[in-house]
Amino acid sequence: MRMCACRGTAGFAHVSCLAEQAKILVAEALENNLDEDAMQPRWGRWGSCGLCEQRYHGAVACALGWACWMTYVGRPETDFARGAAMNQLGDGLESVGHYEDSSTVREAQLSMMRRVGASAHQMLVVQGNLAQCYSRLGRKEEALPMFEAVYSGHLQLFGEEKKNTITSAMNYAISLFGLRHFDEAKSVLREMLPVARRVLGENSVETLKMRSMHASALYKVADTLDDLREAVNTFEETVPTTRRVLGGAHPLVRVVEEDLQKARAALRARGGDVESVRQAVAAMTPGDA
Repeated sequence: MRMCACRGTAGFAHVSCLAEQAKILVAEALENNLDEDAMQPRWGRWGSCGLCEQRYHGAVACALGWACWMTYVGRPETDFARGAAMNQLGDGLESVGHYEDSSTVREAQLSMMRRVGASAHQMLVVQGNLAQCYSRLGRKEEALPMFEAVYSGHLQLFGEEKKNTITSAMNYAISLFGLRHFDEAKSVLREMLPVARRVLGENSVETLKMRSMHASALYKVADTLDDLREAVNTFEETVPTTRRVLGGAHPLVRVVEEDLQKARAALRARGGDVESVRQAVAAMTPGDA
């Protein structure tokens, strides 16, 4: 398989080897009663490459999700690994577009979490994942208030400068996009994009997605020619960075490249052109950006 950002021969591995490595790392953590901070990177090997740290996608994510579930399915409902394995399976099924199956897993996990009295944070994570499934199944009106509640819940629990809060803000904005509430999406992104850049860095997947979404909102409901120019400029900066960070096969790269072409077309239709954007940007002083 090859479903991460590694280059050369480092990007190839047997799925069974990846599963065995993750199983060993988690077993060692459980045996030594390691705390949550120590457990997280070990459990993360079920879904992310240990070399480039990018999350797997497509068939590899699905295969590892099933392997994870089969490893821990026999554990009690109160066991951390059982709930986490359900989440991993749900992620894997979504990665190959099996959203109906994933929603069944998510609903079962949410019911289990309620039975065992899971923490507020755990409940928010599961609710957010279920909202994602509903959205991808076309149940967007049903998903939107769930995304909003998850975002508000993370803000209350952790404040804005936590990765979970930033991710939930991004998911809420995506949900607003799906219902064509572009102005509301722009408002959320304007508030949280600077936080993502500061907390996660310019090259994080979340920051790249949020920059792309903000640019998309600008060109879809552009009030001025400057909005379109800003959208094109943002996409032209984001496309090469996204390709370099995630690799050319990542689905986000295709989305951002397509949006760049659409933004350029919108700019041309409004009487602007890409070259004028480049000239305007080149003429800007450092304080103008």
